[in-house]
Amino acid sequence: MGLTQTQIDAIETTDTHLQIIACAGSGKTDVVSRRIARIVKLGLAKPEEIVAFTFTEKAAAELKERVYKYISKEVGNTEGLADMFIGTMHGYCLELLQTYVPEVFKFSVLSEIQAKLLVNRFSNQSGLTTCPTYSPGTPVLRKFIGTRLYMSALLIYREDNVDESLIPIGFKESLSSYLSLLDRHSYLDYTDILTRAIDSIAVASPTNLKALYDRVQSYKFITVDEYQDINPIQEKLVDAITKNKAKLCVVGDDDQTIYQWRGSEVENILTFAKRKKKVTQVILDDNFRSSKGVVDVAKIIASNIDPAIRLPKEMKASGHQSFERGDILNLDFASQQAEASWIAGKLQSMVGIAFKDSPDAEPRGLTYSDFAVLFRTVRKDAGFLVDEFKRLEIPFVIKGLSRLFEADEIVAIQAAFRYAAEEIDEDEFERLWTAGRLTTGKRKLDAARKRLESIWTLTASSKFERLNLQEFFLDFLEALDIKETSYPSDPSRGEVVFYLMGKFSQVISDFESINFKTDPAEKLRTFSQWLIHEAPGVYEEAYAESSYAVPNAVVIATVHQAKGMQWPTVFVPSLQRNRFPSKVMGGLNISHMFPANAIRNFDRYRGSEDDERRLFYVAVTRAQKYLFMSFAPGVSNLYANRSIFLQEAAASSYVNTVDTKLTGKKLPHSPKPTEFDMTLTFSELKYLFECGYQFKIRFLYGFESPIAEAMGYGRGLHDALSEIHKKAIEGELLTEADAEALVERHLWTPFANETIRTNLRNSAIEAVKRYFRNYGADLARTIHSEKRIQVHLGDGLTVDGRIDLIRKLDTDEVAIVDFKSRESAQTETLTTDQLQVYALGYKELTGEPADVLEILNLDENGKNIRIGVSDELLTKTFEKVRAAGLQIKNNQLAKHKDWCSACSSCDFAGLCRTRK
Repeated sequence: MGLTQTQIDAIETTDTHLQIIACAGSGKTDVVSRRIARIVKLGLAKPEEIVAFTFTEKAAAELKERVYKYISKEVGNTEGLADMFIGTMHGYCLELLQTYVPEVFKFSVLSEIQAKLLVNRFSNQSGLTTCPTYSPGTPVLRKFIGTRLYMSALLIYREDNVDESLIPIGFKESLSSYLSLLDRHSYLDYTDILTRAIDSIAVASPTNLKALYDRVQSYKFITVDEYQDINPIQEKLVDAITKNKAKLCVVGDDDQTIYQWRGSEVENILTFAKRKKKVTQVILDDNFRSSKGVVDVAKIIASNIDPAIRLPKEMKASGHQSFERGDILNLDFASQQAEASWIAGKLQSMVGIAFKDSPDAEPRGLTYSDFAVLFRTVRKDAGFLVDEFKRLEIPFVIKGLSRLFEADEIVAIQAAFRYAAEEIDEDEFERLWTAGRLTTGKRKLDAARKRLESIWTLTASSKFERLNLQEFFLDFLEALDIKETSYPSDPSRGEVVFYLMGKFSQVISDFESINFKTDPAEKLRTFSQWLIHEAPGVYEEAYAESSYAVPNAVVIATVHQAKGMQWPTVFVPSLQRNRFPSKVMGGLNISHMFPANAIRNFDRYRGSEDDERRLFYVAVTRAQKYLFMSFAPGVSNLYANRSIFLQEAAASSYVNTVDTKLTGKKLPHSPKPTEFDMTLTFSELKYLFECGYQFKIRFLYGFESPIAEAMGYGRGLHDALSEIHKKAIEGELLTEADAEALVERHLWTPFANETIRTNLRNSAIEAVKRYFRNYGADLARTIHSEKRIQVHLGDGLTVDGRIDLIRKLDTDEVAIVDFKSRESAQTETLTTDQLQVYALGYKELTGEPADVLEILNLDENGKNIRIGVSDELLTKTFEKVRAAGLQIKNNQLAKHKDWCSACSSCDFAGLCRTRK
């Protein structure tokens, strides 16, 4: 398919700022990637002088692959491409901090869920229970109950434009307490990542943070995707890195602004052309995704947005999808049960209907993964449908973790922890465990109970300092011999069980990362209570999906989670007034934390009907051909009436209000050929090299390893050496006398007790001193420290990595160096594989091969390794890595035939086979 004139205009505009207004399905990713390739081809900028921000890592992987493809085609080589940043704003800022600001090298990043756990654990020190409100009934916030509101208020205050004079002193004092808590524990939350990076850029100069200053000053082209969804602090970041007259390209669609509740400001995209000088505006209004029927419905919805807050545009259907009467429905049902029953029946009747994925593709039969059901809120509305899918054995997955805790299997696992915490009796445990169907038979039930009772000795004994919940969970599953193959009568049952338990393992990891050192009995009790009372709400919008797993199952998701995705068939049920569009409920809210007039455009945090209309527009435009919208009254009178959006959609002549049997040709149903873009780090790749099944357990199912008390030691050593080499590049040579200060700055072992921490500190100081003694004379020959590399393997496969050190040897050869310590222990073969991958990346980056690969062991009497680089070695490595990537794409992740050394060191061996 050729390019449209507007696409060509966008690609060729490089002499001014550029605003691309991209309607849904308009091929914006292809346009942006072609434009970047053209900039490189014309010599307007080197790869390291280009930055492209995406909203998600998934979008970044797709853009990286397209840029690589077009640069390979247009330029002929990809030298230096790894130096181009393509990723999220948070990822960019974290890279800046971890590259140029040694003071925060040791800091760990807190997810939103972990930040809430931290605030709850230290409710007073975090400022939560001292934070005042304007509510007469709640003078200060309360633990657990007020945590979500507190975190929202902190985010708004720190990321928005605020009138400081109107913010209560008590709130500022609470924020100060929270930030001090983060510092004491060496944590960065998501906002801290942005603010620290922006502050560092602001103070960078030729005499302070010079390397950071030089990097930012070098930028010539900046691209910001999903511009409609950035908030004020992200706008500050964009301003900070474009101040050296870099050309800015913003890409977005004001009709798809759906993150106002996170502070996104639609005014950014509406006023861009007025705020910047010399802006070229290009409208991409061709929708290549959807049929003309779907496009017509979407246009009607968008046209009802207040024109004063909308850019004028006319989307048109330009793709290959045909419209046939009955493709788009607008239906009413007497009950939610009836609605769910119809969806399930309609879906089953459509399996096998012929569908073409692209103009030149052969038709295939629709299968389960071609259907999505999108709700305004999954947790509150999806229950009837989930029950119906279970009854009819329709395979489905729910995006994120919002209903994880309602699954029978997870209720059973929770019951195990509740029984271990002595919160439920034997009869209740037996009832819930049996309902979970994880094991069958009295013998297995007794074994489960006895295993749980064994924890009572541990939690009651003063001999035990720690209770490792993740370790206990894995041991428990192993003791019961729960494997994927434990359900021979229903092979898909094992996949479902492991999918759910992998998500639960992530929940344990979140909790334990904050509460690891809590007293064993208290930790078990707190975890059990948290699972019941808090976790379901905390994970409401959590998005924890593997980017490598694409199961053949119906997707149930919120509309927010569906952004950036598409399906042949989309159902949008539960279109009730006050649900979608949602109604702002009463109770304690942001307006009780500080005055509304303290925040510019405060109303966007409350949400408006137009905000909800944009969200509905996003739901509609996820559909390629079939769109089914429906209403059924809720159990409450509040949700007894139809949504206004159904009325608006019905204005389209393409919409039927009576179900029509689809008469399309039926074919054998099969999933769309997998065409996902995948970026692996070597940390992920090494598990695949060791064992395909271990990779599956970790990255497809999501199981987490137990926390090790020495965690942080290896990273601290690496960061200390990184600072040594970065200073050497700048001309400052540190010495053995600096060892202790380096370790104090970089070593952080949060899970170690005092004895272990002291030993690790002493060991680290000695390791750094030993490094100075052995290699101090070589520091002046440092070429790069922590150098980013990429290996592009084709078919959308990329390996990302960072080389610890690149230096010149006294033989004038270039050596790639990797540091190893006891915490990062791995086999010599695996370490050699890693270096060989880095050698590939170095050649792709520079166009020249390195001469030598070195492994420097930082432990006393550790073994060093040195290998020469040859074309034969690089070719073999490329083929090995490519084969590994194809293993993932083809889901060929087999376990070892027999017990081996890899099994002996694997945290998940008990989930795979009988341990030897």
